[in-house]
Amino acid sequence: MDDLAIRVDNLGKRYRTGQSQPYGTLRDALTYAFSWPVRAMSKKRITVSEQSKEPKNPYIWALKDVTFDIKRGEVVGFIGRNGAGKSTLLKVLSRITEPTEGYAEVFGRVGSLLEVGTGFHPELTGRENVYLNGAILGMKKADIDRKFSEIVNFSGVEKFIDTPLKRYSSGMQVRLAFSVAAHLEPEILLVDEVLAVGDIDFQKKSIGRMQEVRSKGRTVIFVSHNLASIANLCDRVILLEAGRIIANGSVSEVIGQYLKKDKTEMGAAAWNDPSTAPGNERVRLKSVRIYQDNKNVITPDVDISKDINIEISFWNFGHNLKLYSNIWLTNEMGIRVLSSTNHRSISLTPDQWSSKEYPKGLYRSVCTIPGNFLNDGQYNICAIIGKDNFQAQVLAEDVVSFLVHDTGRMSKEYTGSWKGVVVRPLLAWHTDLLDPNAG
Repeated sequence: MDDLAIRVDNLGKRYRTGQSQPYGTLRDALTYAFSWPVRAMSKKRITVSEQSKEPKNPYIWALKDVTFDIKRGEVVGFIGRNGAGKSTLLKVLSRITEPTEGYAEVFGRVGSLLEVGTGFHPELTGRENVYLNGAILGMKKADIDRKFSEIVNFSGVEKFIDTPLKRYSSGMQVRLAFSVAAHLEPEILLVDEVLAVGDIDFQKKSIGRMQEVRSKGRTVIFVSHNLASIANLCDRVILLEAGRIIANGSVSEVIGQYLKKDKTEMGAAAWNDPSTAPGNERVRLKSVRIYQDNKNVITPDVDISKDINIEISFWNFGHNLKLYSNIWLTNEMGIRVLSSTNHRSISLTPDQWSSKEYPKGLYRSVCTIPGNFLNDGQYNICAIIGKDNFQAQVLAEDVVSFLVHDTGRMSKEYTGSWKGVVVRPLLAWHTDLLDPNAG
């Protein structure tokens, strides 16, 4: 129990659709009371046909049967499509909303940044809001005084710190809000999509700050649609769908499962009928295949230590066209790892058809990626056939996927994943003893 930061057991949160609380603040209550006569006059009797339009089940479960543990010092990412329940979960953990069933235990002081400007007042200046928000988050005035310059410098709004917050852009507000939360130094930090707002420099600073929090042994829960940030920051990922956990495990496995829901074929894709194949009246794609040792055997799961062959077959219906075969390779985070073409100027080995005119016929181009080059994980292929000045005649995005598995000595002699690495070749090293008497 001592090593646990968060324990969630059979957690559920239910909302009633089409109905909201009549009021939540004094102002809302007064507005609701004074507007009652108008609303009463506007009411009408509901007919049977209108009653039939009422939902049979007026409730929706934003979270259901959610169970997980998070250890102290872990950085855990939560991913899922919009409406999956990620933000609702953070609100339960932050004690903003109460669960309908189950429970969530949080062991330690929590700092949260769930929405832009949470706890800020638009009429107050940035300076006043730093003190207000810091107090709300549990900081003492002496702590805010000591960290004030650091907070403001990190946010990048020094010139506007004495300007009312209502004059700030949404990006400026979230930078200031994140700066306050990040400098709170909580034992547990909950972050929800703050990196969706702000320029690239601030995003890098924010990631760096969360990595500092992580290096100090604190716990971070990070909700984001930015899979690259999730992969770079998190030790583990939990995938939510329709309020339920459907995957909980390593970064590469869970992100791979999340991305497998697309229409990409594994290992091979083929079109036997040219009329339905990608392309145009000049050129059409026939197939894209992955193989390793045997060109007749499709290999969707490849051995990391062996060459990976990407084969593209295509029909040329035109006459004497100068064609080029191209591939783009993207990883499971949507990052383009590499692009390659058989053009003689940028091909490792000379292709006999490079820069030549193609007579009418069926062609096959093969690109070979050496073993021990790609890291383990899932990759998607975009196949392109270009003409003359590389004008694309065929552009089939994410047409085939394949999985790279580390089955060699790295997996046996090194425990853990090669985090944040796209390529991981076996490189030559040599060490000499220069002076046996030194040291």
